[in-house]
Amino acid sequence: MTFGEQPAYLRVASDLREKIANGSLPPHTRLPSQARIREEYGVSDTVALEARKVLMAEGLVEGRSGSGTYVRERPVPRRISRSGYRPASAASPFRQEQAAEGARGTWESNSEQGRASAAVAARLGIEPGERVMRTRYVYRDGGEPMMVSTSWEPLAVTGRTPVMLPEEGPLGGSGVVERMAALDIVVDNVVEEVGARPGLAEELMALGGVPGHVVMVIERTFYASGRAVETADVVVPADRYRLSYHLPVR
Repeated sequence: MTFGEQPAYLRVASDLREKIANGSLPPHTRLPSQARIREEYGVSDTVALEARKVLMAEGLVEGRSGSGTYVRERPVPRRISRSGYRPASAASPFRQEQAAEGARGTWESNSEQGRASAAVAARLGIEPGERVMRTRYVYRDGGEPMMVSTSWEPLAVTGRTPVMLPEEGPLGGSGVVERMAALDIVVDNVVEEVGARPGLAEELMALGGVPGHVVMVIERTFYASGRAVETADVVVPADRYRLSYHLPVR
């Protein structure tokens, strides 16, 4: 086999990836052994091992202790709506948005006061170390974890008010827009920046992923007249979900 300029292990990984994609290596099938890869492709043990590592890092295969490496079942990606969908109900924004996709959304949360890191402070337009309310969420669809989120709100805005705790009080769970309106703050803009990276250990543990899995990260910030009143990191498993944006035409 002639490999040309591309590293040999990537060419081997590409060929095995294609076999997984076209069904030649269906889910739960054992991946060819290192010796078999070496023999079939005419490569060294090191190349064969690196090719298998690539497929494992991509989440296409998984190792089973004492058994070998097997092709993983590939889930059919489901949609997570980011439309700002708002039916006439008292449901939370998360539940309202996912209702458009037929999801059965539930969540759990925990809030605590803390100090803004330099990165969070830059997003909120405040000084590092200023007090914020940090809330961590795990969102589920039918009991299955679908995304995790951490939000930060400046206590200079919400401190000592009835809406200081996002999930408690008279407007607990209503969402940023409604809670800020109770303080006569009109949220008029929201910015979301989407990126991807390997999931952190605690994120993958909460989401039921394995080390090396890629996650999508939505950096969301709510603004009122140019002032940031809330920012959050929303983390979604990239192999199980797709973000679906429904944007109004103005």
